[in-house]
Amino acid sequence: MPERAKILLVDDREENLIALEAILSSLDLVPVRARSGEEALKALLNTEFALILLDVRMPGMDGFETAAHIKRRERTRNIPIIFLTVVDSAPDYAFRGYAAGAVDYLTKPFDPWVLRAKVSVFTELYNMNKRLAEQASLLRDRVSGELPPGTGDQASVLPELSRRLTAVEDELARIRELARKIQDPALAAPLSDLTDRVTHLRAGFDALS
Repeated sequence: MPERAKILLVDDREENLIALEAILSSLDLVPVRARSGEEALKALLNTEFALILLDVRMPGMDGFETAAHIKRRERTRNIPIIFLTVVDSAPDYAFRGYAAGAVDYLTKPFDPWVLRAKVSVFTELYNMNKRLAEQASLLRDRVSGELPPGTGDQASVLPELSRRLTAVEDELARIRELARKIQDPALAAPLSDLTDRVTHLRAGFDALS
């Protein structure tokens, strides 16, 4: 059973964390709380996250400063960040959020369906990237003839690789349709990158078979 993706929820207010967990409860993921920017950075040291929901207004280290630290670290710089803030925030908050590396910026109170849909797509993109890396590793092993013991006859591996790659392609098509429905420009780049990776992997597989 694959490990469920983890989402980091960063907010200094308990009621906001409870609300976020309730909104995301129907999704197959593990929410992890952080009550401050400092707590978030500590959590990121040893845990891999698919996405970060980051409140802008926090005492001490605010969301912008926290995001800057996250983006400076090699290990965490590619984790997508969605900023959350109240509707009466300063007009330059959205600009500062995107400048700090956020992929999206939502104002409270936000539509639970919209947040859930965005989180769902980013989580599925993360899961697909993980599976795609596994398929690529299997394909490289097949090409180099270095499959681990117990894998079985190498010829029998190709149908299994084909089945897995087809499943990834089908799932990518489903995610692209969901992204089209919610019309989020922030998803364009990661979807394009993932599509290119799947296309290259398919080309490599077709050449091998």
